[in-house]
Amino acid sequence: MSKGIKTSSLGYPRIGKNREWKKTLEAYWAGKIDEQNFRAQMEEIQLQHLQTQQQAGIELIPVGDFTFYDHVLDTAAMFGIVPARYGYQGGEIPLDLYFAMARGNAGATACEMTKWFNTNYHYIVPEIGSITPVLTENKPLAAYRFAKERAGIEGKPVIVGLYTFLKLSKGFPAAEIAGVAARFLPVYVQLLQELQQEGVAWVQIDEPAIVTGLTAEDIALLKTIYGEIAASVPGLNVIVQTYFEAAEPLEALLELPVQGLGLDFVHDGGKNLESIARLGWPQDKTLAAGIIDGRNIWRSDIDAKLELVAELQKYVPQEQLILQPASSLLHVPVTVEGEDKLKSAVKNALAFANEKLAELVLIAAAADGGTERYAAELAATREVLAVFRALPERGREDVAEQVQSLAKLPDNRSLPFAERVKVQQEKWRLPLLPTTTIGSFPQTAEVRQARLKWRKGVWTQERYDGFIKRQIAEAITLQEELGLDVLVHGEFERTDMVEFFGEKLAGYLFTGGGWVQSYGSRCVKPPVIYADVAFIQPMTVKESLYAQSLTKLPVKGMLTGPVTILNWSFVRDDLSREAVAGQIALALRHEVTALEEAGIEMIQVDEPAIREGLPLKAGDHEHYLNWAVKSFRIATNHVKDTTQVHTHMCYSEFNDMIGSISAMDADVISIETSRSHGELIVSFEEQEYDKGIGLGVYDIHSPRVPVVEEMTSAIERALRALDVQQFWINPDCGLKTRGWEETTAALRNMVKAAVLVREKSGAVSR
Repeated sequence: MSKGIKTSSLGYPRIGKNREWKKTLEAYWAGKIDEQNFRAQMEEIQLQHLQTQQQAGIELIPVGDFTFYDHVLDTAAMFGIVPARYGYQGGEIPLDLYFAMARGNAGATACEMTKWFNTNYHYIVPEIGSITPVLTENKPLAAYRFAKERAGIEGKPVIVGLYTFLKLSKGFPAAEIAGVAARFLPVYVQLLQELQQEGVAWVQIDEPAIVTGLTAEDIALLKTIYGEIAASVPGLNVIVQTYFEAAEPLEALLELPVQGLGLDFVHDGGKNLESIARLGWPQDKTLAAGIIDGRNIWRSDIDAKLELVAELQKYVPQEQLILQPASSLLHVPVTVEGEDKLKSAVKNALAFANEKLAELVLIAAAADGGTERYAAELAATREVLAVFRALPERGREDVAEQVQSLAKLPDNRSLPFAERVKVQQEKWRLPLLPTTTIGSFPQTAEVRQARLKWRKGVWTQERYDGFIKRQIAEAITLQEELGLDVLVHGEFERTDMVEFFGEKLAGYLFTGGGWVQSYGSRCVKPPVIYADVAFIQPMTVKESLYAQSLTKLPVKGMLTGPVTILNWSFVRDDLSREAVAGQIALALRHEVTALEEAGIEMIQVDEPAIREGLPLKAGDHEHYLNWAVKSFRIATNHVKDTTQVHTHMCYSEFNDMIGSISAMDADVISIETSRSHGELIVSFEEQEYDKGIGLGVYDIHSPRVPVVEEMTSAIERALRALDVQQFWINPDCGLKTRGWEETTAALRNMVKAAVLVREKSGAVSR
């Protein structure tokens, strides 16, 4: 590598500036384009992404980060890791089989989907079992050739590392990971040998699982893996890339026989720099320094970044230093261009993927060529940040006073659950195994078009309100006909479960094109917390009250919880996340009060994102869970004993936090379990849980409609671990993304399954 500080990127947003990627995927799934056209359109999107990075001046451009669905699924498919239920017979994975693993099909359930570390991105969990891996196709090599032939780019192939791939997989005992790694290592070596033969210079092997904590056995496994790779591909420069946290113990990682190590200097709490200062930096390794926040959207303080680079240069020679984002830019929108509706003080303080690449190039140039040469650019950055930081709404005295009052608020409901459940049962008189849904119903094209017409002023407020009322009325009628016991209004007025609330709270702003990928083609446009958060006026009472007026059955009020609003927003970076969560919790407390005063006394405060916010290192879990639980309780613990508080959580990995879930003190919690094939139920066999609970009995992320017997089996499996008196029947998650036909069929089967199990239980009421 030549002298001078180099720039690199770890990954680029897949979805495109105008979500072209999403639209192409959904067109293929809908049968509007064939596979040939699908692949051709995807190639053009991929090419545009490569050229954008090239034109920005990035020198090491990643290839292989582009995917048709998910990069972990790509890795599994590349090695032939296909569960037996799909009937795979070997060879390159057909496109429809690839998508079936992600989404399910008529004959097989989808693979489990869960959070990518502590982000809001979701990956498909590989199911390894006894499968012998084979290289079905070399995807990184194909991506490298594509970049070279179509854009003249000598790309840097990106691969999910073997250690991380196995840590993220299922289907074998954790104690047997070394043996499983031995099965996979020859295939990884084959893949890398083909890259070496092609003339590839640098390969980025992503090993984010390293930052979750390493045991002596983990370190030994890493040394085995990378020792074999070094011996097998001596002509290939390998960067072991970590992100999201500090890489510890750094001394062990520096002993790996690789040419480079990628470290996060944004989310590491300063630990990586401390380790380098203590240990020094080896002469035979390149440092790929992640200095730009790849997960948030704020413009960098360039002066602070230059100070960081200068500090790194004390230990790392310039020719051994690469500057890059701290993680893939997958987690941020594409560009700030077009965000003209934002006031300039805020827009100028934003940096999405393209702007982050520009920042990176400026920092490298200024660090390399001297700050005087770039004095004008640096001065402009300082001015932008000064104006933004001085906005009065970022330091409201009334909010500060409310936050100070947090310590004075009661910490508990007035009655413990064991006592209040009795008064709730007397009030609600629900049947055994009560049925409900998680909250949202299908957001059809008609609903989306109506909302668009209203937002554009084509429809008056009165006309739009009338439309929403009709949707609610139809949903209530349908739920009654299906035989559901606790109803919801359907959330037709809501674009997104966080954005809806952000639009009604102080302290938020909204972008026009700030989309990011959540899972598959599912994109979200996170709201932006740029100032102090505060309650303005009731947000959900009108629709909830109207729905309740249509039925004698209970209708749940539906709110999004403080930690989820926090974790699914882009959050200001000048306050702690704990402090911002406290502001949100106080605002939601006002809304819970408004619902209860209006007569809505079943209130669901969803926290689907509470798990994803869990710190990656076990030693940090307790502090996070303490303030996350406190935030939920601040929002809900003041209600009457007869008011039933529900919550919902997603993505199944709750085995290690059952105690904290109980401490939230919700009367009923619903948790996703269908994709994990009942694994969470084991936790309830091993740990007592004394509150109401619904373990989702079917997967709403798949278009397939499960039969009654399948859901009956799921219910009966759960009842082997849980008391029938505490169990609720519900889908995994909200039904917003599904169609009405499949939703109606699935819910009808769900109610039938509940009735069958009730009859087997010998009772139909509590």
